[in-house]
Amino acid sequence: MGWVLLFILIIVAAPAIAHWRRSPMDDEAQKLAPGKFADLPSGKTHYQWNGPLNGPVAVCVHGLTTPSYVWDALVQGLNRMGYRVLTYDLYGRGYSDRVAGRQDAEFFNRQLEELLEDQGVDGGIMLLGYSMGGAIATCYGAKHPDMLERLILLAPAGLGIAPNRLHSFITKTPLFGDWLMMVFGGWVLRNGLKSDAKTPSAVPDIYAMQTADTYVRGLLPAVLSSRRGLLANTLDREHKTLANSGIPVEAIWGEADTVIPISGLGKLAELNRSTRQTMIPNAPHSLTYTHPKEVITAIQEFLREV
Repeated sequence: MGWVLLFILIIVAAPAIAHWRRSPMDDEAQKLAPGKFADLPSGKTHYQWNGPLNGPVAVCVHGLTTPSYVWDALVQGLNRMGYRVLTYDLYGRGYSDRVAGRQDAEFFNRQLEELLEDQGVDGGIMLLGYSMGGAIATCYGAKHPDMLERLILLAPAGLGIAPNRLHSFITKTPLFGDWLMMVFGGWVLRNGLKSDAKTPSAVPDIYAMQTADTYVRGLLPAVLSSRRGLLANTLDREHKTLANSGIPVEAIWGEADTVIPISGLGKLAELNRSTRQTMIPNAPHSLTYTHPKEVITAIQEFLREV
Protein backbone atom coordinates (compact mmCIF):
# COMPACT_ATOMS: atom_id res chain seq x y z
CA MET A 1 0.00 0.00 0.00
CA GLY A 2 2.87 2.34 0.86
CA TRP A 3 4.45 1.92 -2.57
CA VAL A 4 1.12 2.68 -4.25
CA LEU A 5 0.72 5.90 -2.28
CA LEU A 6 4.30 6.88 -3.08
CA PHE A 7 3.70 6.25 -6.78
CA ILE A 8 0.53 8.36 -6.70
CA LEU A 9 2.36 11.14 -4.88
CA ILE A 10 5.12 11.16 -7.49
CA ILE A 11 2.57 11.30 -10.33
CA VAL A 12 0.72 14.18 -8.69
CA ALA A 13 3.93 16.06 -7.91
CA ALA A 14 5.55 15.50 -11.33
CA PRO A 15 4.41 18.83 -12.89
CA ALA A 16 5.67 20.81 -9.88
CA ILE A 17 8.97 18.94 -9.93
CA ALA A 18 9.35 19.59 -13.66
CA HIS A 19 8.54 23.28 -13.12
CA TRP A 20 11.13 23.80 -10.39
CA ARG A 21 13.80 22.00 -12.39
CA ARG A 22 13.49 24.65 -15.09
CA SER A 23 15.34 27.97 -14.90
CA PRO A 24 13.34 31.00 -13.73
CA MET A 25 12.94 34.09 -15.90
CA ASP A 26 13.64 36.49 -13.05
CA ASP A 27 15.49 39.78 -12.66
CA GLU A 28 18.86 38.04 -12.80
CA ALA A 29 18.00 36.24 -16.04
CA GLN A 30 16.60 39.41 -17.58
CA LYS A 31 19.89 41.22 -16.94
CA LEU A 32 21.40 39.02 -19.68
CA ALA A 33 18.93 40.24 -22.30
CA PRO A 34 19.96 42.32 -25.29
CA GLY A 35 17.87 45.40 -25.98
CA LYS A 36 15.68 47.03 -23.33
CA PHE A 37 12.58 46.49 -21.20
CA ALA A 38 9.31 48.39 -21.09
CA ASP A 39 7.46 48.32 -17.75
CA LEU A 40 3.96 48.07 -19.18
CA PRO A 41 0.74 47.96 -17.12
CA SER A 42 0.36 44.28 -18.02
CA GLY A 43 3.98 43.27 -17.40
CA LYS A 44 7.61 43.82 -18.28
CA THR A 45 8.22 43.40 -22.01
CA HIS A 46 11.60 42.83 -23.63
CA TYR A 47 12.07 44.74 -26.92
CA GLN A 48 14.71 45.91 -29.39
CA TRP A 49 14.89 48.65 -32.01
CA ASN A 50 17.12 48.23 -35.07
CA GLY A 51 17.68 50.40 -38.11
CA PRO A 52 17.75 54.11 -39.01
CA LEU A 53 16.14 56.43 -36.46
CA ASN A 54 14.23 58.37 -39.10
CA GLY A 55 13.06 55.34 -41.08
CA PRO A 56 9.45 54.14 -41.41
CA VAL A 57 8.47 51.78 -38.60
CA ALA A 58 8.10 48.02 -39.02
CA VAL A 59 6.82 46.00 -36.05
CA CYS A 60 7.46 42.24 -35.96
CA VAL A 61 5.39 39.76 -33.93
CA HIS A 62 6.85 36.27 -33.39
CA GLY A 63 5.06 32.95 -33.02
CA LEU A 64 4.03 30.33 -30.49
CA THR A 65 7.34 29.01 -29.12
CA THR A 66 10.32 30.93 -30.54
CA PRO A 67 10.81 34.50 -29.23
CA SER A 68 11.91 37.63 -31.07
CA TYR A 69 15.29 36.32 -32.25
CA VAL A 70 13.31 34.39 -34.88
CA TRP A 71 13.30 37.72 -36.78
CA ASP A 72 17.06 38.40 -36.67
CA ALA A 73 17.79 37.52 -40.30
CA LEU A 74 14.78 39.44 -41.62
CA VAL A 75 15.54 42.48 -39.46
CA GLN A 76 18.80 42.93 -41.36
CA GLY A 77 16.97 42.89 -44.67
CA LEU A 78 14.32 45.32 -43.45
CA ASN A 79 17.04 47.64 -42.17
CA ARG A 80 18.69 47.64 -45.59
CA MET A 81 15.31 48.68 -46.99
CA GLY A 82 15.39 51.69 -44.67
CA TYR A 83 12.99 50.45 -41.99
CA ARG A 84 13.35 51.05 -38.29
CA VAL A 85 12.32 47.69 -36.85
CA LEU A 86 10.75 46.95 -33.48
CA THR A 87 10.84 43.36 -32.24
CA TYR A 88 9.61 42.17 -28.85
CA ASP A 89 9.01 39.01 -26.82
CA LEU A 90 5.44 37.92 -26.19
CA TYR A 91 4.56 37.27 -22.56
CA GLY A 92 5.73 33.84 -21.48
CA ARG A 93 8.51 33.76 -24.09
CA GLY A 94 12.05 35.03 -24.31
CA TYR A 95 12.93 37.63 -21.67
CA SER A 96 9.43 39.06 -21.17
CA ASP A 97 7.47 38.47 -17.98
CA ARG A 98 5.43 35.35 -17.38
CA VAL A 99 2.00 37.01 -17.18
CA ALA A 100 -1.05 35.11 -15.96
CA GLY A 101 -4.27 35.03 -17.93
CA ARG A 102 -5.87 33.37 -20.91
CA GLN A 103 -3.69 34.08 -23.93
CA ASP A 104 -6.41 35.08 -26.36
CA ALA A 105 -6.66 37.93 -28.87
CA GLU A 106 -7.38 40.50 -26.16
CA PHE A 107 -4.34 39.35 -24.17
CA PHE A 108 -1.93 39.78 -27.08
CA ASN A 109 -3.59 42.95 -28.38
CA ARG A 110 -3.19 44.56 -24.97
CA GLN A 111 0.56 43.87 -24.86
CA LEU A 112 1.12 45.32 -28.34
CA GLU A 113 -1.13 48.33 -27.66
CA GLU A 114 0.73 49.13 -24.45
CA LEU A 115 4.15 48.65 -26.03
CA LEU A 116 3.43 50.93 -29.00
CA GLU A 117 2.04 53.60 -26.69
CA ASP A 118 5.09 53.29 -24.43
CA GLN A 119 7.41 53.68 -27.43
CA GLY A 120 5.52 56.63 -28.86
CA VAL A 121 4.42 54.86 -32.03
CA ASP A 122 1.11 56.38 -33.08
CA GLY A 123 0.52 54.96 -36.56
CA GLY A 124 1.86 54.41 -40.05
CA ILE A 125 3.43 51.06 -39.22
CA MET A 126 4.14 48.05 -41.39
CA LEU A 127 3.07 45.16 -39.16
CA LEU A 128 4.60 41.73 -39.72
CA GLY A 129 3.37 38.56 -38.03
CA TYR A 130 4.89 35.08 -38.24
CA SER A 131 2.93 31.89 -37.46
CA MET A 132 0.91 32.67 -34.31
CA GLY A 133 2.25 36.18 -34.67
CA GLY A 134 0.31 36.30 -37.94
CA ALA A 135 -2.87 35.66 -35.97
CA ILE A 136 -1.92 38.35 -33.45
CA ALA A 137 -1.14 40.84 -36.23
CA THR A 138 -4.45 40.02 -37.91
CA CYS A 139 -6.39 40.65 -34.70
CA TYR A 140 -4.52 43.85 -33.96
CA GLY A 141 -4.96 45.15 -37.51
CA ALA A 142 -8.70 44.41 -37.46
CA LYS A 143 -9.04 46.29 -34.17
CA HIS A 144 -6.71 49.19 -35.08
CA PRO A 145 -6.77 49.65 -38.87
CA ASP A 146 -5.87 53.32 -38.36
CA MET A 147 -2.45 52.25 -37.02
CA LEU A 148 -1.43 50.20 -40.04
CA GLU A 149 0.04 51.19 -43.37
CA ARG A 150 0.57 47.58 -44.46
CA LEU A 151 0.18 44.08 -43.05
CA ILE A 152 2.50 41.19 -43.88
CA LEU A 153 1.66 37.66 -42.73
CA LEU A 154 4.28 34.91 -42.82
CA ALA A 155 2.93 31.32 -42.58
CA PRO A 156 0.08 32.78 -40.54
CA ALA A 157 -2.01 30.92 -38.00
CA GLY A 158 -5.70 31.63 -37.78
CA LEU A 159 -6.70 30.02 -41.07
CA GLY A 160 -6.44 26.39 -40.00
CA ILE A 161 -3.64 24.25 -38.65
CA ALA A 162 -2.24 20.86 -39.61
CA PRO A 163 -3.86 18.15 -37.45
CA ASN A 164 -1.78 16.74 -34.58
CA ARG A 165 -3.52 14.23 -32.31
CA LEU A 166 -1.23 14.77 -29.33
CA HIS A 167 -1.50 18.57 -29.43
CA SER A 168 -5.26 18.32 -29.91
CA PHE A 169 -5.67 15.95 -26.96
CA ILE A 170 -3.56 18.09 -24.62
CA THR A 171 -5.37 21.25 -25.67
CA LYS A 172 -8.87 19.85 -25.27
CA THR A 173 -8.30 17.85 -22.07
CA PRO A 174 -8.36 19.80 -18.80
CA LEU A 175 -6.11 18.69 -15.95
CA PHE A 176 -4.59 15.64 -17.63
CA GLY A 177 -3.67 17.74 -20.66
CA ASP A 178 -2.00 20.24 -18.33
CA TRP A 179 -0.15 17.39 -16.62
CA LEU A 180 1.12 16.02 -19.94
CA MET A 181 2.21 19.48 -21.09
CA MET A 182 4.15 20.27 -17.94
CA VAL A 183 5.84 16.86 -17.72
CA PHE A 184 6.45 16.00 -21.37
CA GLY A 185 5.91 19.24 -23.32
CA GLY A 186 9.57 20.24 -23.26
CA TRP A 187 10.60 16.84 -24.56
CA VAL A 188 8.06 17.06 -27.39
CA LEU A 189 9.36 20.48 -28.44
CA ARG A 190 12.98 19.36 -28.31
CA ASN A 191 12.21 16.23 -30.28
CA GLY A 192 10.68 18.36 -33.04
CA LEU A 193 13.75 20.56 -33.11
CA LYS A 194 15.99 17.58 -33.86
CA SER A 195 14.56 17.23 -37.35
CA ASP A 196 14.40 21.02 -37.87
CA ALA A 197 18.10 21.34 -37.01
CA LYS A 198 19.01 19.55 -40.25
CA THR A 199 17.91 22.65 -42.19
CA PRO A 200 20.53 25.43 -42.50
CA SER A 201 19.60 28.63 -40.67
CA ALA A 202 20.51 32.27 -41.31
CA VAL A 203 20.22 32.93 -37.55
CA PRO A 204 23.33 31.48 -35.87
CA ASP A 205 22.69 28.92 -33.11
CA ILE A 206 18.92 29.30 -33.36
CA TYR A 207 18.28 25.61 -32.76
CA ALA A 208 20.45 25.65 -29.63
CA MET A 209 18.63 28.76 -28.40
CA GLN A 210 15.24 27.17 -29.07
CA THR A 211 16.30 24.06 -27.16
CA ALA A 212 17.54 26.15 -24.22
CA ASP A 213 14.19 27.97 -24.09
CA THR A 214 12.38 24.70 -23.36
CA TYR A 215 14.24 24.57 -20.03
CA VAL A 216 12.96 27.98 -18.89
CA ARG A 217 9.93 28.30 -16.64
CA GLY A 218 6.74 29.66 -18.11
CA LEU A 219 7.12 28.69 -21.74
CA LEU A 220 5.03 25.52 -21.61
CA PRO A 221 2.05 27.05 -19.75
CA ALA A 222 2.13 29.98 -22.21
CA VAL A 223 2.10 27.63 -25.20
CA LEU A 224 -0.84 25.67 -23.79
CA SER A 225 -2.75 28.83 -22.92
CA SER A 226 -2.25 30.18 -26.45
CA ARG A 227 -3.49 26.94 -27.98
CA ARG A 228 -6.59 27.08 -25.82
CA GLY A 229 -7.01 30.80 -26.43
CA LEU A 230 -6.00 32.58 -29.63
CA LEU A 231 -5.29 29.43 -31.65
CA ALA A 232 -8.53 27.66 -30.75
CA ASN A 233 -10.52 29.43 -33.45
CA THR A 234 -10.11 30.68 -37.01
CA LEU A 235 -10.08 34.42 -37.72
CA ASP A 236 -12.59 34.70 -40.55
CA ARG A 237 -14.25 37.80 -39.10
CA GLU A 238 -10.95 39.61 -38.57
CA HIS A 239 -9.77 38.93 -42.13
CA LYS A 240 -13.08 40.20 -43.51
CA THR A 241 -12.69 43.34 -41.40
CA LEU A 242 -9.22 43.88 -42.87
CA ALA A 243 -10.59 43.39 -46.36
CA ASN A 244 -13.20 46.09 -45.74
CA SER A 245 -10.60 48.44 -44.26
CA GLY A 246 -8.59 48.52 -47.48
CA ILE A 247 -5.25 47.91 -45.73
CA PRO A 248 -2.77 46.31 -48.18
CA VAL A 249 -2.08 42.74 -47.05
CA GLU A 250 0.55 40.25 -48.19
CA ALA A 251 0.71 36.59 -47.14
CA ILE A 252 3.93 34.64 -47.61
CA TRP A 253 3.77 30.85 -47.44
CA GLY A 254 6.29 28.02 -47.34
CA GLU A 255 5.66 25.30 -49.91
CA ALA A 256 7.02 22.61 -47.55
CA ASP A 257 5.23 23.89 -44.42
CA THR A 258 3.94 20.97 -42.34
CA VAL A 259 2.54 23.16 -39.53
CA ILE A 260 0.25 25.55 -41.38
CA PRO A 261 -1.62 23.77 -44.19
CA ILE A 262 -1.44 25.31 -47.65
CA SER A 263 -5.24 25.32 -47.67
CA GLY A 264 -4.91 28.56 -45.72
CA LEU A 265 -3.88 30.28 -48.95
CA GLY A 266 -7.19 29.48 -50.60
CA LYS A 267 -9.20 30.36 -47.51
CA LEU A 268 -7.46 33.74 -47.20
CA ALA A 269 -8.19 34.42 -50.87
CA GLU A 270 -11.89 33.91 -50.12
CA LEU A 271 -11.86 36.14 -47.04
CA ASN A 272 -9.74 38.96 -48.47
CA ARG A 273 -9.51 38.81 -52.25
CA SER A 274 -7.12 41.77 -52.45
CA THR A 275 -4.40 39.95 -50.47
CA ARG A 276 -1.16 39.50 -52.39
CA GLN A 277 0.02 35.91 -51.84
CA THR A 278 3.49 34.50 -52.40
CA MET A 279 4.61 30.88 -52.22
CA ILE A 280 8.30 30.24 -51.49
CA PRO A 281 9.41 26.95 -53.07
CA ASN A 282 10.73 24.27 -50.69
CA ALA A 283 10.44 26.58 -47.67
CA PRO A 284 9.38 24.95 -44.37
CA HIS A 285 7.39 26.60 -41.60
CA SER A 286 10.63 28.15 -40.32
CA LEU A 287 10.97 30.31 -43.45
CA THR A 288 11.88 33.44 -41.46
CA TYR A 289 15.34 32.03 -40.77
CA THR A 290 15.71 29.34 -43.43
CA HIS A 291 14.65 31.48 -46.42
CA PRO A 292 15.08 35.13 -45.36
CA LYS A 293 16.35 36.31 -48.75
CA GLU A 294 13.27 34.98 -50.51
CA VAL A 295 11.01 36.53 -47.86
CA ILE A 296 12.69 39.94 -48.24
CA THR A 297 12.36 39.70 -52.02
CA ALA A 298 8.62 38.99 -51.64
CA ILE A 299 8.25 41.99 -49.33
CA GLN A 300 10.13 44.25 -51.75
CA GLU A 301 7.87 43.18 -54.61
CA PHE A 302 4.82 43.83 -52.43
CA LEU A 303 6.02 47.34 -51.61
CA ARG A 304 6.63 48.12 -55.26
CA GLU A 305 3.11 47.03 -56.16
CA VAL A 306 1.35 48.93 -53.37
